[in-house]
Parts: sequence; structure tokens; C-alpha cells
Amino acid sequence: MPKLSIAPVALAALLLSAVSAAAQTPAAPAAAAPAAAPSLPVVVPAGDVIETLKASGQFSTFLKASDLVGLTAFVKGLPAVTVLAPGDAAFAQLPAGEVDRLLAQANRAELQKLVLRHLINARVPFDTFKGAATSAPTLGGETVELNGDQPPTIGGAPVVQADVMATNGVVHVLGRIITAPAS
Repeated sequence: MPKLSIAPVALAALLLSAVSAAAQTPAAPAAAAPAAAPSLPVVVPAGDVIETLKASGQFSTFLKASDLVGLTAFVKGLPAVTVLAPGDAAFAQLPAGEVDRLLAQANRAELQKLVLRHLINARVPFDTFKGAATSAPTLGGETVELNGDQPPTIGGAPVVQADVMATNGVVHVLGRIITAPAS
């Protein structure tokens, strides 16, 4: 069988043409990275719990409810409070017309109960219930379950962001409103 012999110049020309052809071949398109799920802006401390919620811009409905039932100044004055804060997106999950119904003058007692259900008269950082389930009394006199398993929930509502440490307490951002316990 004859040996194939290629002169060095011919070999160089052959390699050059192969490299040139490869460079002209379009590369396969890279797989598109999966789109990240939209997330809410991170809430950062900005003074006390009320100032922190206001500065975030994500809690206008909750803050309006607190104002309407006369609890905003009270909460600002508490030395240690935990706010289980449902954002505007959580209120938007309610049935159509429900927010307007709750904010109506005729429903102030119900609205006050809703706001008080989201307040604990103590600092309750996530570490106190991480990996466990416990409960705490709310300022409304109801008991709320704090579930630190994954994913964490409070009162059955998903915790979107835990441990926003304000000067007079802690804020846990919730993905929905805590509903009244079944009677």
C-alpha cells in the first residue's frame, strides 16, 4: 500500500483552508437563558417599620388601611413590633371590589381586625422560627402560625422577604394577606 506523503507547504495550505471554512460556518445559536421570574424590589430598612414600608413604595394599601383605622401612629410608637406586611400585590389578589369594600367607612371594624392580624407586639426575627413551626399572638388577639420550613409561611401566607430590620422592629414581607382564622 503506497504511503500518502504531503509536503509541509501543502499541509499548511490544507489546514489553513479548513480553519478558514470553520470560521465561516455560523456557530449554533446558544441556548437562551431561562427568563428570571419577576420579583419585587427588595425592601430595605429606612427608619422605623412605618417609614420602612413607606420608603419601599410597595405597601400603599396596607399603610392606607393602617391610617384609616388610626393605627399608624400607634405602631410607630411601639418599641418592638413585627409587621407581617402584605404588599400591594397581595391586596391585588383579593376578589374584584374587595379592597374598596374593606376601605369603606362602614367596614372599619373589619379593616382594623385585618391590620391588627398583621402585627405582633414583639420582635420576631426569622431565626426564632427557622426550620420549625410555632405561633405568636397578634395585636388583634388572634394567633398566627409561623412556619420556618421551606418555603416559609406566616399565617399560611408565603414569606417573600424576611427580616427587614427597622429601628423599632422587624418587617416580614408577605405574598398574600393573612385571612381570619376559621371560627
